[in-house]
Amino acid sequence: MSTGPHAEDFSVDSSFSQVQVEFYVNENTFKERLKLFFIKNQRSSLRIRLFNFSLKLLTCLLYIVRVLLDNPEEGIGCWECEKQNYTAFNQSTNINWSHIFWVDRKTPLWAVQVSIALISFLETMLLIYLSYKGNIWEQIFRISFILEMINTVPFIITIFWPPLRNLFIPVFLNCWLAKYALENMINDLHRAIQRTQSAMFNQVLILICTLLCLVFTGTCGIQHLERAGEKLSLFKSFYFCIVTFSTVGYGDVTPKIWPSQLLVVIMICVALVVLPLQFEELVYLWMERQKSGGNYSRHRAQTEKHVVLCVSSLKIDLLMDFLNEFYAHPRLQDYYVVILCPTEMDIQVRRVLQIPLWSQRVIYLQGSALKDQDLMRAKMDNGEACFILSSRNEVDRTAADHQTILRAWAVKDFAPNCPLYVQILKPENKFHVKFADHVVCEEECKYAMLALNCVCPATSTLITLLVHTSRGQEGQESPEQWQRMYGRCSGNEVYHIRMGDSKFFMEYEGKSFTYAAFHAHKKYGVCLIGIRREENKSILLNPGPRHIMAASDTCFYINITKEENSAFIFKQEEKQKKKGFAGRGSYDGPSRLPVHSIIASMGTVAMDLQNTECRPANSSKLALPAENGSGTRRPSIAPVLELADTSSLLPCDLLSDQSEDEMTQSDEEGSAVVEYVKGYPPNSPYIGSSPTLCHLLPEKAPFCCLRLDKGCKHNSFEDAKAYGFKNKLIIVSAETAGNGLYNFIVPLRAYYRSRKELNPIVLLLDNKPEHHFLEAICCFPMVYYMEGTIDNLDSLLQCGIIYADNLVVVDKESTMSAEEDYMADAKTIVNVQTMFRLFPSLSIITELTHPSNMRFMQFRAKDSYSLALSKLEKRERENGSNLAFMFRLPFAAGRVFSISMLDTLLYQSFVKDYMITITRLLLGLDTTPGSGYLCAMKITEDDLWIRTYGRLFQKLCSSSAEIPIGIYRTESHMFATSEPHDIRAQSQISINVEDCEDTKDVKEHWGIKTSHHRNSCSSDQSEHPLLRRKSMQWARRLSRKGNKHSSKTAEWISQQRLSLYRRSERQELSELVKNRMKHLGLPTTGYEDVANLTASDVMNRVNLGYLQDEMNDHQNTLSYVLINPPPDTRLELNDIVYLIRSDPLAHVANDGHSRKSSCSNKLGSGNPETRDETQL
Repeated sequence: MSTGPHAEDFSVDSSFSQVQVEFYVNENTFKERLKLFFIKNQRSSLRIRLFNFSLKLLTCLLYIVRVLLDNPEEGIGCWECEKQNYTAFNQSTNINWSHIFWVDRKTPLWAVQVSIALISFLETMLLIYLSYKGNIWEQIFRISFILEMINTVPFIITIFWPPLRNLFIPVFLNCWLAKYALENMINDLHRAIQRTQSAMFNQVLILICTLLCLVFTGTCGIQHLERAGEKLSLFKSFYFCIVTFSTVGYGDVTPKIWPSQLLVVIMICVALVVLPLQFEELVYLWMERQKSGGNYSRHRAQTEKHVVLCVSSLKIDLLMDFLNEFYAHPRLQDYYVVILCPTEMDIQVRRVLQIPLWSQRVIYLQGSALKDQDLMRAKMDNGEACFILSSRNEVDRTAADHQTILRAWAVKDFAPNCPLYVQILKPENKFHVKFADHVVCEEECKYAMLALNCVCPATSTLITLLVHTSRGQEGQESPEQWQRMYGRCSGNEVYHIRMGDSKFFMEYEGKSFTYAAFHAHKKYGVCLIGIRREENKSILLNPGPRHIMAASDTCFYINITKEENSAFIFKQEEKQKKKGFAGRGSYDGPSRLPVHSIIASMGTVAMDLQNTECRPANSSKLALPAENGSGTRRPSIAPVLELADTSSLLPCDLLSDQSEDEMTQSDEEGSAVVEYVKGYPPNSPYIGSSPTLCHLLPEKAPFCCLRLDKGCKHNSFEDAKAYGFKNKLIIVSAETAGNGLYNFIVPLRAYYRSRKELNPIVLLLDNKPEHHFLEAICCFPMVYYMEGTIDNLDSLLQCGIIYADNLVVVDKESTMSAEEDYMADAKTIVNVQTMFRLFPSLSIITELTHPSNMRFMQFRAKDSYSLALSKLEKRERENGSNLAFMFRLPFAAGRVFSISMLDTLLYQSFVKDYMITITRLLLGLDTTPGSGYLCAMKITEDDLWIRTYGRLFQKLCSSSAEIPIGIYRTESHMFATSEPHDIRAQSQISINVEDCEDTKDVKEHWGIKTSHHRNSCSSDQSEHPLLRRKSMQWARRLSRKGNKHSSKTAEWISQQRLSLYRRSERQELSELVKNRMKHLGLPTTGYEDVANLTASDVMNRVNLGYLQDEMNDHQNTLSYVLINPPPDTRLELNDIVYLIRSDPLAHVANDGHSRKSSCSNKLGSGNPETRDETQL
């Protein structure tokens, strides 16, 4: 009874049970299944075609076997028939056709051939059935079908009709079917393995197969037909075909009967039709491959090292910069560079890549980084690195950044383990590619560098030389001393080494950083600039004397070459020095003067950075002057301590600045002054900006007060003069107020700059700034903007250009691209040249798109010296220098800069992964706690007692724990002539003098001392007594020799007339400026003193010997940067020394009170105008 319900449930369940249904992609018919197996399925179709190809080759092989076994002399005729005797060919008789129609085929051979024919016939019929689409004639008249029928049907007939078994069948025609099967097989193969880039291989293979089929067909056909003529062997027939098709035609073997002759004619006609078509296709594919660049093979990618360069468009300058910098490193010589670019190769690029030096190492692929197949062609997943560069010449730089971001994402998605080196243009787009291993933001670096140029002159040149790989051989053959020294020091770069592995620094383990830096420089000539702790990944520049060196520290230093490439040569003088200094207490211990020099084992750099000759004791660098006994003894330099003495450390500007500024302001002015506070800017204009402690206003300024040229309800000032600024202005001319401009303001308002030295910043913008930018800058003191352009004189005068010390001209985005290459800078160059003529005393810092255009800055057509520099540049470029433009005066002086010169920063990061970090720290873009910053100090007359750079290094390390890294030197420039007293050369100087302005009165009117970063010689005559004496002697000599040199005197008079004419041009320019100022209602006081000098005043000054007074303009001075000069380099007046000053905030928490009191006492007695300069 209990089974009833269960049975009922079972019946219900069975009625509703699920049924499995199979779904088919294709129709489930017999024909469709066959079609799927034979045609559609790639793998099975490939196997069938391979089998078919093998069958065809086998039939050809069997034909050759049949020919070799066939002997016509044994008789000719049908199978099992009476054989006819073989008769030799005779010219008089007719052709014996039986020799052509009948062959001797052995029974086993016949059986194999019949079997193969049956299989081929059935397969052909099946494929005809499966591929039938309604038109049977299309199938029947295909050449492949006709050939199949010719080669299979006769064999099948011989099964049923035995006498025909000896019938000749042209089985050798199966070679064309084998070729057809091979083509289909390769197509299936490529479909199966998803390869799409093998068209070139296919075409080459088809061409070779066509040639082989033609030769094989001709060989077999002629051999068979000549059975009825002059019997030819298979080899002789093959020889005849090769000689004929190669158009050589010896004539020693020729067909004798007309059928074989007709076959030769037919074969030649076929070859003339088929082969040109094949070659045309091959050439077309070859040209297309040349455009697209082909592939970088997987085998090469696995056995060789390569990097991929992704760019939107490849210009020759960009390519050569990359290749020269990349291959400058010895360990990268075996690397290959694969360029992936979506555009066709430029003609200039193609020409360069054909040079053997590059053709073996550079592979150009036309393709997009957004396509996986193109990334596969470049073998991105096997690459050592991928460099993605932005197209900076695009008008829309934001769009260029978006393309770069997509490329970076695509590469990261395809090859997540490939290191990425990305160049981005706009700072607001940087956070999209923060996953990349190294990112360089162009506008961030550019604006920070231009800002530092205003307070540390030629910072752009300093950084550019540091990030370029150079051997230091530039200019060594020049007759000019400054070019040799400048070129030599330009070879210095930043290197790193673990302290425990270093001969340079190993001995300073347990000593302070400052002690190690000074003694390493004194002993080896290397400049230690920073370290990185093993446990902490952040790099610290000049961590100060409190940092104790450990063996696990990574040391970063500036030197001509890295320590690993150096050989240490021990000189004999060291023993003498040890004996000579044994009795002197001040030389005991590590302070002895060493005698090492460094010679690079590379064979190209020889470093002898120190004069190691024995010096008298009284002139030693560290000798105390107590033994001199004279009343005019020099101040002494204290030794650098091994461990820090906290009470003697000088730099504490952050703590002493506030109280001193308050005291000074209350003394100078009775009125209330706006107090500044130190803090972090509340509004960053973009994501990813590094927070920097800055001088800020207590309250944000209203937007209306930021407009310089318009008054508002808060103040009525409408020009720069009305504001009464105490410091000279810094004017920035830009097209738009982009977010990068924020990085110009931050370094100039950083907390470590003294408040008394803050220069007012005026942004001269072509377009009105947006609100979010004003929101970001309204918290900074003395930052203003106005709308205007540099080609408008009214705009320049309103923004206070006659009260400015620096004018920064930023490259405009709208002019970065031009129809003709290198013309993008034309407008900027001409505008700057105009300002150079109107305001000669102004320091103009210009950014150009193309570095080669810097030769046009401050251009003078008849300047023989510039012509000589141009020849030097060409010679250096021919010698393979990466820095051929370095001797151009505007670049050497830091007056011109191109952001493309910083591309090498990204390239160097492949070998030196720390270069971007160090550069950002130097530029003030990043502020790591405990890391120092770049600043500058000027050498005055009071400092010349130090004499040499090595003694200055000791003085700075012992007193203020600052590390000098280089010198910015300005020299008076005299034109080189063959005769020392050549009057023409002197008159040439006087002509150049006429362009100059005497800016001394303007400076006195403003009551300001010339700032330390002016690129000019001082106008004070006492600073240059020798030059003044020489100019007076020249004037007296001219008056004494006037009668003897009448012709030269006449020439001198004509030159002076020219100078008068040029002076009138100067007056015209002055009048123009004054009239515009009056028209605008601006006071002309600042400019009138410049224009008041008449031509006769100038001539009187020259004749009285005040030649140097008029040479305080850039036209008659040259400036250059010496990176890490040798310790015995003599200091000169007005040298500006680059310093890395330690972080004032680094140890505030530990000993803030004691430092504050001690530093206040030390700095209080200093000159208030040099507050932020190191007191020596």
